[in-house]
Amino acid sequence: MNRRRALAALGGFAMTAGGGYVAFNGLGGNSTAVTVDTIDAPGSTAGRRRLPVPDRPTLIDLFATWCVPCEAQMRSLREAHGEFGERVAFASVTNERVGGGLTLDDVRQWWADHDGRWTVGHDPESRLMSELGAGGLPFLALADASGEIVWTHRGVADASTLRAELGAVV
Repeated sequence: MNRRRALAALGGFAMTAGGGYVAFNGLGGNSTAVTVDTIDAPGSTAGRRRLPVPDRPTLIDLFATWCVPCEAQMRSLREAHGEFGERVAFASVTNERVGGGLTLDDVRQWWADHDGRWTVGHDPESRLMSELGAGGLPFLALADASGEIVWTHRGVADASTLRAELGAVV
């Protein structure tokens, strides 16, 4: 094999390995900064929001309207929001694509039906899910006030677990 081919092969391997690392680990250590579109719904206004919220502890919930465990997660989130909502920013984000049967009105209705009372966002490109390394739903990530992700959880977290993790960052 000549030198040029060897260097090209080595470069291709490095790019593939680097892309795989980013896909599984995100871009920047334990911190993330992704801006998502927000939805006009109970406790939320339409616009854009950076997550984690700058200079404030932030609990990020990744969910989908079709996800049955995500419905169960809402119970714990409502309880935690009632206790910590003044000191911690809460944001729930879906990556569902609108169209083909799903509308933003469907997301709003699901949100209202499950008594969401904090920011709800829409990230159809799954940038946040990818940055957090979430492999399934529901998925929770807690950032401290500096934006560093200090805790993640796959699956449904009970209220006592949320209370303990939130209490550690306020």
